[in-house]
Amino acid sequence: MSLSKTRTSFYRRLYVAYLIDSGLATSVPALVAATGMPRRTAQDTLAALSELDIHCEFEQTPGARHLSGRYVIHDWGPLSAEWIATHAAALAQTLGYPPPPAE
Repeated sequence: MSLSKTRTSFYRRLYVAYLIDSGLATSVPALVAATGMPRRTAQDTLAALSELDIHCEFEQTPGARHLSGRYVIHDWGPLSAEWIATHAAALAQTLGYPPPPAE
């Protein structure tokens, strides 16, 4: 079964939010390493999380220079973080990404 672009985009956003929230990948380079997605796709996916009412912000490391820090999920909006965490491996498999690293 082939996934539509809409479904693929939705699943990718859920999975990226899961990786950030679980602390498994909290930067663009870490997201690229965890998923194999291109850097630009990772950046676009982060920017699109707000379209799902997922409140994700970049938090600068105090005293650091050159945008050193991490992304943090502050609110999942209408989505269930627990459901997404339970189904993270299936989301990764569906998207063709490596399984999520062990927490």
